[in-house]
Order: sequence, then structure tokens, then C-alpha cells
Amino acid sequence: MNAAIQDKVNAWLNGNFDQATKDEIKRLQKEKPDELADAFYRNLEFGTGGLRGIMGVGTNRMNKYTVGMATQGYANYLKQCFGDNVKVAIAHDSRNNSRFFAETAANVFAANGIKVFLFEDMRPTPELSFAIRTLGCKGGVVCTASHNPKEYNGYKAYWDDGSQLVPPHDKNVIKEVDKIASVDDVKWNGGEQNISITGKELDEKYMEMVKGLSVFPEIIEKHKDLKIVYTSIHGTGIKMVPQVLDRFGFKNVHIVKEQAVPDGNFPTVAFPNPEESEAMSLGLNLAEQLDADILCGTDPDADRIAIGVKDNHDKWVLMNGNQTAVLAFNYLIEARKTKGIAKENDMVITTIVTTPMIDAIAAANGVNCYRVLTGFKWIAEMIRQKEGKENYIIGGEESFGLMIGDKIRDKDGVSAVALLCEMAAYEKEKGRSLYEKMIDLYVQYGFYKEHLISITKKGMDGQQQIAAMMEGYRKNPPSVINGSQVVMLMDYEKQVKKNLQSGGEWKLDLPKSNVLQFVTDDMTVISARPSGTEPKIKFYFSVNTTLDKAEDFEKVNKKLDEKIKAVIADMKL
Repeated sequence: MNAAIQDKVNAWLNGNFDQATKDEIKRLQKEKPDELADAFYRNLEFGTGGLRGIMGVGTNRMNKYTVGMATQGYANYLKQCFGDNVKVAIAHDSRNNSRFFAETAANVFAANGIKVFLFEDMRPTPELSFAIRTLGCKGGVVCTASHNPKEYNGYKAYWDDGSQLVPPHDKNVIKEVDKIASVDDVKWNGGEQNISITGKELDEKYMEMVKGLSVFPEIIEKHKDLKIVYTSIHGTGIKMVPQVLDRFGFKNVHIVKEQAVPDGNFPTVAFPNPEESEAMSLGLNLAEQLDADILCGTDPDADRIAIGVKDNHDKWVLMNGNQTAVLAFNYLIEARKTKGIAKENDMVITTIVTTPMIDAIAAANGVNCYRVLTGFKWIAEMIRQKEGKENYIIGGEESFGLMIGDKIRDKDGVSAVALLCEMAAYEKEKGRSLYEKMIDLYVQYGFYKEHLISITKKGMDGQQQIAAMMEGYRKNPPSVINGSQVVMLMDYEKQVKKNLQSGGEWKLDLPKSNVLQFVTDDMTVISARPSGTEPKIKFYFSVNTTLDKAEDFEKVNKKLDEKIKAVIADMKL
């Protein structure tokens, strides 16, 4: 162990840390020195979204002390911006220690003279966003690691409009957090009178808000027996989703019982991520047994959603995030037009790595479509910019997230489940399955197919390996991919769009972000993006062609699959 790491370990052994923490450090010294080194080799970074990491002792772990120091820095910044009259809301999910971290944050805020609304029990992340706006808070925190494995937890920080932090506040909060050099700089207690417990009243307002998003309640009434299977994957969705579906009018909802009990150990899954077929397998089995109309699943904090449907061979399949987004965007655009409530200034928002099919649907329907950086805080920022000028109806991205309506400013799996079930009823009324609807959209707007590869680089040098990979692509971009010329390079870090054939350059009017995109002359799009929360780099692939008739779907689908495989092979990934 090098001297710098040893100094940090000694500081914790000799500082104002509880005895259980010191005992665990001593145990790791004897039994797992490598693990101890990883726990102290750096400080857990308070990034632009907050904290996320493995739970345990050490400066590079989620624990009482890293959470407390982060909260002190955030409290200092809130008071700088808003003076002494500051309110915050705090929520948490079903993960191990989430309640403890939420109470820790509440105590630190309260000790700093900040009024705290702490949820009585676990709640979906989107309800935290709604609470900030409803209660007039200046900020908020939710303790969750979203869909990460069970050993992780996290801390997401929010601003006064209910969105996660964006410039300049994100960087400014980071500066204040970095100033907290010691646990002795934290006000740990003494303001308990500033904490109010909240819950049921906000639940009621939130559910009424979601119910108000319904476009065709009369179709739900006709199809109230639509057979719905839902799994909360041991998370917070169980608190809200069944109640919201009931309020929408759906009376035939089947819960996956094995995953209905909130449990931070996630005993039935390796990863509590609805993107993974393994996490949804129990739901798929139940949907098949019941011959259901739709399967829905949410992640532990209920901000992400996945859906399953029957394909043309009566086999249950999961839709990917891009397909789910396409169906949702199209439904709200189409249904609003059919109902006669569409507005001339309607707009939708998606992200730079999400399927271009959304742009095609929006353009064909005369709806403005804006692309922002990955993350719902950027969708919220665009809503702010367009407020009073354009009418936001839906935003979403490929990572299984949707944000419907502007009453919250983060992705919301609860409202997404309700609207997607309404969409299933709407298509059933027309004698169509959702799978058939997806194919019809391909015929109408073009067949777009996407694929994602995530490469994880673990250990202390993982981030450096990822940085070197990005630098290599930046300095030596490929000129040909799978036999097609690379005609355009978008470097969002340098905010430059280059035509690699003519040499022309344009400024990208988006904030800096470490993302590279390559576009070939056959409109294949490849994006490279390091994760902001994990030692991981993601590659997104999008290809497209025409689909003349629905009967050709499987043949053309196979060709697009082969094309994606060829692109990946050519890039040696």
C-alpha cells in the first residue's frame, strides 16, 4: 500500500469515526489489504449527479461519512444561493442502508438550519422530483443506486425545479463538497426540530397528477380487463404502480409475487435492472402462463421501465429501450392528435444516443423534436428554455427512461407503466398487438435498429484505460466502418461537428460532454460514451433501412442484425 493511501487509512483510524468503522478497517488490513487499498485510494467523487459507489468503509465508498460530507457541501451551497429560508425533500429506495443514508442526510441538512421533508418510507425517485416542486423546496436528495448491483448505493442531488443539477449549480456544488476536508467540518446533529415526516398526502397528489396524463380514459373503460403483469423487482414501484393502474381503471393486474417484497439483497436477480432479460424472466413466465396483454417492470427506484409483449409467433419478448421510447412517443403524438388536443407548439425531447426514429415520427407529425445530452436533467433544462413558448409532452432516452408531462423533471417509471398500458388498450381497441404496432411504425417511418455494448474496466486503472480509448478515437477517428465512409464526426467534448470529407466544421450548441459520434454515408451512427458513474464505456450503434411491408419484417430484421454485427467486428469491439 502506498504512502498516500496509508495516510488516509491512518486518518480514519485516528479520527472522529465510530468504533465499528475502525474495527472494519483493522479487519481489512489483516484479511483483505487489496480491498482496503481500493476503499481508500481516492475520494468517492461527487459528480454532476451526486454520489454512487460500493457501500463500505473508506473514502472511496458509500458510508455515513461520505454521505455526511457531501450533504454538508450541498447545504452550504443551498444557503449561499437562497439564504436561510431553505427547504429540501429527501427520499430513498429499497436498497440496504438507503434509509440510514437518507436519515443521515436529513440530520445534516437540519443541523444547518434547513427545513427537511423526509418521506416516511421508501418512495419512487420520480415522487421526490414531484415533491420538490409541490412543496416549494430549493433542493432535494434521493438515496438510490438505481439499477446497480446490490453492493452499490448512491445519492442524487436535485435543484428547485425538481431536476438533477445542471450548470452552473452542478460544478458549484462539487466545489463546495470538495471544500469539506474532514468529518469534523460536518454539522451532524442538533436540528432535529427542522425535520418533518411526509408521505400519504404527497402520494395522493402525485397519483392524481399521473392520472391526469391519461389521454383516452374511455378506451381504458372498455378494456379495463386488459391483462397486465407487473414486477417491481424488489423495489419501490410496488408502493405506487398497482395503485396508479387501479386509478387509471385497470382491474386485471397481476403482480409477480416472488419480486413484490422490497429487498435490498434482490434475491431473485443478479442485477435489479429491467433492461436485463434475467431480471424480467419471472415476469415473462407469468405473462406467458396468463396469456397477458403486456408485461411491465420497474427498477428499484422506479424511474426506469421495461415492457414485454408477444411477438408474431406468440413468444414473449422484451422491447428494448429505443423501441419502448418509440412506442411511447408515437402514442402521445398520435393519441393527442386523434383526441383533438394536440397543440401547434407541441414538442418532444430525446438524447443524442437515442434512436433517430423519434425524429422521423415527430417531423412527420409537425412536432418539434430536440436532442440533448444523455440524462434527464438535460431534458428538464430544455423544458426550462422552452417554457412559455412550446408545449412539452414527452421526453425519453434509450436507457429505459420516459418523462411524461412537465409536472416532474426526472424519468418516471410509474407514469410510464400507466401510459404504456393505456397504449396497449388503445391498440387492442384497433385489433392490434403492441408488437404489430411496432412493425407498422417501421413500415411508416423506416426500420431503425439499435444495439448497445458496455465494456467495463475494473480496478484502479480502469478509468485511465477508458480515457486512453476515447483519446485514441479522438486523435485517429476511423475513416471507413464496415465498408462505408465516415462522413461526420461529432465531438461533444470539443463541441465540434466535422465533415471528414470536406473538412468543414460547425459548433455543437450543447454543453461539453465526453461523447464521440461517427456517422457513415449509409447513415449508420456509432456513439462512444464513458459512463459518469461506473468504470464503463458504452458504444451505441444505430442502423436503418426501409421496410416496404410488414410481411418482410423478419427478413429485414435479420439483415439489420447482421449489419450491426459487421460494424462491431470492424471496430474490433
